[in-house]
Amino acid sequence: MDLQPVILAGGSGSRLWPMSREHYPKQLLALAGEQTLLQDTVTRLDGLAATGGEVAGAGVQEVHGPLVICNEEHRFLVAEQLRQIGREPVSILLEPIGRNTAPALTLAALSALEAGGDPVLLVMPADHVIKDTTAFQSTVLQGAALAADGYLVTFGITPDRPETGYGYIRQGGPIVAQRSSVEESSALGPGSFLIAAFVEKPDRETARGYLDAGDYLWNSGMFMMRASVWLDAIGHFEPEMAEASRAAFRAGRKEGEFFFLGRAELEACPSNSIDYAVMERLTDRTRAGEEAPAYRAAVVPLDAAWSDVGAWSSLWEISSADEAGNVALGDVYVHDTRDSLLIADHRLVAAVGVDDLVVIETPDAVLVAKKERSQDIKHIVQRLKAEDREEHRSHRRVHRPWGSFESLDVGDRFQVKRITLKPGAAISLQLHHHRAEHWIVVSGTALVTRGDERVLVSENESTYIPLGARHRLENPGKLPLEIIEVQSGSYLGEDDIVRFEDLYHREGDQA
Repeated sequence: MDLQPVILAGGSGSRLWPMSREHYPKQLLALAGEQTLLQDTVTRLDGLAATGGEVAGAGVQEVHGPLVICNEEHRFLVAEQLRQIGREPVSILLEPIGRNTAPALTLAALSALEAGGDPVLLVMPADHVIKDTTAFQSTVLQGAALAADGYLVTFGITPDRPETGYGYIRQGGPIVAQRSSVEESSALGPGSFLIAAFVEKPDRETARGYLDAGDYLWNSGMFMMRASVWLDAIGHFEPEMAEASRAAFRAGRKEGEFFFLGRAELEACPSNSIDYAVMERLTDRTRAGEEAPAYRAAVVPLDAAWSDVGAWSSLWEISSADEAGNVALGDVYVHDTRDSLLIADHRLVAAVGVDDLVVIETPDAVLVAKKERSQDIKHIVQRLKAEDREEHRSHRRVHRPWGSFESLDVGDRFQVKRITLKPGAAISLQLHHHRAEHWIVVSGTALVTRGDERVLVSENESTYIPLGARHRLENPGKLPLEIIEVQSGSYLGEDDIVRFEDLYHREGDQA
């Protein structure tokens, strides 16, 4: 069988503010190693096809490149992170508006079938940490064999504590494969189960009971099934969602590796999760007026040092701590401090005589919270969003497809920025009605379009862009170009842009 990884990369990660922002969410951050969570999700399947060919009954012949589903605003960031690890996506499906995981999976299944064949889809959120990749791959092969037999498979995390922040899955009876030989049957077990029930997040006492019972698993949000099986199931349970998703896919357009889904059609699509739309309904066959479905659901236990990194406390739990239980990242000094997570992104952070704290420092925001209350950080983000503050949307360093810019200082009628252009990149050909700009090249060489002239500006040289002049900044070199930009004028907002040409086919206020 062919295996198609489906990476769900549309989350916002609000509980990991201030490092995770709306325009740069947690799946794009390197929180648990040198690679970002998205990159880790893609690379943890490395070598799976070779292993699958050796496992009786698994039959994984090929693992396709990732099929990523993400917010349209994040497309260049996602593409760049895949390029950095040398991975070419099958496609990057772009959602103009989020509709939860069930429509996302439906769109991925449609894309996979259009590409040919009926692959098994391995659905993985892009923001999880899995440290034991060997155990993960072994469990995936077990799930692949079930999915090839027509099961809709989910993975349940073997719990190690009475966790109240996760939903649970109660195991039903074991699955016994009806195969012609013991060797073929071995790929389906041991350890594959029917699903007795999905259970909502419990209180502490109930969670302890689940742990003691031994037949409850954390709901991981990872799934496997054939593309055709999912489309049949979603069509059965949610016909309106299925049809709206098909309409959004039919209305879509492909531009290189990107596939832009139809906005109006997706806006008309109901929003629901994979669990609620289909999986939970496979365990309740007594619902009034609903026939018992022919679809089979299975859960495979996964014990692979998994975390959804859903809050700062989760990151503390999976990180290496010092003898006092502190996890300190960046320029951090501690004294008489215990069991705390301290991250310095921009400045020195010092902690004295405190316990069980989360301290996260970024250039434009500092978070201080009790570790046990880290789930409640989302309330701060909600308030920032309600007040339309920039801190919920973007970092001081803003990423663009051509590179990035960072505001260094802002005053009355002036702003200073550091701008970095990737090799071969260029900002759009544009003009500003309300500001002039001075560019000083710090490193590299700039090719500057200013009106009808094009000039090279080298390191330690500068140029001036008058108000109202058409201009463009390009990096013709093989190394990054870094400049300091000094803006002056009556209005310095990012929306003071009239764009004439753009290599990246963007709209709006992105230079």
